[in-house]
Amino acid sequence: MSDDIFERVKKVVVDQLTVEPSEVLPESSLQDDLQADSLDLVELMIGMEEEFDVKIDDEAAQSIKTVQDAVDFISRNAS
Repeated sequence: MSDDIFERVKKVVVDQLTVEPSEVLPESSLQDDLQADSLDLVELMIGMEEEFDVKIDDEAAQSIKTVQDAVDFISRNAS
């Protein structure tokens, strides 16, 4: 299931940040590697909430620093 979640997270990241799919790795930092600014991060969280039907509160959003962090959060919280 985690691979499927990763691919869906990757799609959201590629769509929101207009980066190449090859740049989106589990260890990729959303800010440092993928150049997301604070607005990008908000839009990413909204995109993931819509894609996975989960609620990402502010505290959780602040803990999501890498693509893998997003995958892990969604794995734990998606229904």
